[in-house]
Amino acid sequence: MWKVLFQEFINDLRIQKLRSFLTMFSIAWGTIAVVLLLAFGEGVKNVMSAGFTNAYDNILMVYGGTTSKEYEGLPKGRSIRYKLEDVEMLERAIPAIEKISPSYGKWGTSLQTDLMKRTTYMEGVYPSFVELRSMYPAEKGRFLNDLDEKYRRRVVFLGNDIAAQLFGDESPVGKQVKLDGMPFTVIGVMIPKIQNSMNNGPDADRAIIPASTFKAVYGSQNINHMLIRPRSTQEVEQVKQEVTRLLANRYKFDPADPNAISIWDTIETAANIRMVMLGIQIFLGVVGLFTLCIAGVGIANIMYVVVKERTREIGIKLAVGARRLHVQIQFMFEALAISLAGGGIGLAFSTAVIAAVRSIPADDGAMQFLTQPELSTAIALLCAAVLVAVGVAAGFFPARKAASLDPVESLRYE
Repeated sequence: MWKVLFQEFINDLRIQKLRSFLTMFSIAWGTIAVVLLLAFGEGVKNVMSAGFTNAYDNILMVYGGTTSKEYEGLPKGRSIRYKLEDVEMLERAIPAIEKISPSYGKWGTSLQTDLMKRTTYMEGVYPSFVELRSMYPAEKGRFLNDLDEKYRRRVVFLGNDIAAQLFGDESPVGKQVKLDGMPFTVIGVMIPKIQNSMNNGPDADRAIIPASTFKAVYGSQNINHMLIRPRSTQEVEQVKQEVTRLLANRYKFDPADPNAISIWDTIETAANIRMVMLGIQIFLGVVGLFTLCIAGVGIANIMYVVVKERTREIGIKLAVGARRLHVQIQFMFEALAISLAGGGIGLAFSTAVIAAVRSIPADDGAMQFLTQPELSTAIALLCAAVLVAVGVAAGFFPARKAASLDPVESLRYE
């Protein structure tokens, strides 16, 4: 039976070449619209998520502030600034903290080699900073380690852009650079990364030294902020409450005072970004689906024409004993076959376009968001399901009309 249906479908294509081509083209065009819109939406979503994670990988950033409430006889307006000892205290007191690091910071730090001089933002941090901010070292280099922190070593880790400005194409690992006039040894350079969110400039342009070295060299008592990663997303609120309680108790401010402590929950921000991008992707998909549905209407119209043209043929089949179900299946099969054939062409073309776009080099700017389309399995399955649905829907009513024809009247049809 299926062999006969397929043969009749091929014969109809040969007889009505132009009509068949235009119908398949409309389905292919609709498929291209769906696949490309969803693939580019998926790519932008992935790049946005990766760009944010590369800056803040599931962390809380804790800042000091100024009290806005009186507390236990102390006046409002007191400045709250945290110290390195607070970081150590929180790490000991809160088991739900997986990683923590202070961040000392200094703008206008001078970095000088024999030939070049640049100014940048410099941070003093713990070795755990490498994971908290995804500042992983390139080959032959390393990030700060516990011995650097313990012995207050004068070592510096450079962002890839500032390293290129200072040393050009040469590897800076093991070489000396003067940091505010003091000699430091370069121990590593950051692997280039996508970063679309930042504080105090991009990581590619900054210098990193051990927190203990920063404190010893500059005599800083107050840190800029703390970076904290909870063990799991389920413990985020618990960690925030414990951090606020402990610091409020230590510095004598009201835990409910929003101005005395500020905690930026980047985990929540990342979730919001994903929701926004999902909404955009759904919108793009709906636009593409409407295009595909319009192509489905075209198939339905063509099938109605086919039913009209083949009225006498249908009448003969019914007269010689063909069941109405067989007639209905025939027309539904043809509609579905046209839909899947056009969809296959559209999917193949879209895959080629996606591969071509992904091959375009783009390191920064808007192009890094547009050159990463992704044809995921979910998108391919969704497209296939929609094509089947469109084919079935487009063929159902014309097929039902064909099956309901009266054999006698069909044979008389001119």
